[in-house]
Amino acid sequence: MDTNPQPRTTTAFHVQSMASFGLSLTAVTAGIVYLPVGAWIRAFLAVGLLYVVTSAFTLAKCVRDQQDAGSVTRRVDQARMDKLLAEHDPYHVPGA
Repeated sequence: MDTNPQPRTTTAFHVQSMASFGLSLTAVTAGIVYLPVGAWIRAFLAVGLLYVVTSAFTLAKCVRDQQDAGSVTRRVDQARMDKLLAEHDPYHVPGA
């Protein structure tokens, strides 16, 4: 039995986070498009925006992978402890 269940996000939270990401990306993209500057500056800002978005996804993946690795280690340790406790017999007399 898992004593530390993994927290699950709700569908509403998932939809809200996707909508927030989409809205913020659209707003910044519109700001870059309507900025009264030359095309080269606009292109530079667009590349910067893409770099920020891709690095944010990479960071989120790294954090998730780190948390998953920790949970696997905890589950293995818990399984080992459960096995030791199940095999332990406090009333066993050695040599008898």
